[in-house]
Amino acid sequence: VQLQACGGGLVQPGGSLRLSCAASRGIFSSNVMGWYRQVPGKQRELVATITSRGNIDYADSVKGRFTISRDNAKNTVNLQMNSLNPEDTAVYYCNLVVGRITSYITPRHWGQGTQVTVSS
Repeated sequence: VQLQACGGGLVQPGGSLRLSCAASRGIFSSNVMGWYRQVPGKQRELVATITSRGNIDYADSVKGRFTISRDNAKNTVNLQMNSLNPEDTAVYYCNLVVGRITSYITPRHWGQGTQVTVSS
């Protein structure tokens, strides 16, 4: 499993960050890809999904603020995050998606995530 997320950091409330994730071709392929996030002590949350054809869905908590995209030629998936607030603080991971935003099977294997901290 090769999933490498990057682009996290410390940002003030209202700020923006752009996350990127490089996936191995075997994972990326024709799979639905998504961004998950996890806060210590809480269940991992799926926040955005994108199919190989570009169909997109978002969790209500990020709708209107986050934008997911993918480059099928480069096997990368990105997450543009705007209007960030402290509740967005989490470790963000990319991975394939089996299911949908509201009901999915948690992947067994995970790559390295990237920490996003929203604080003044």
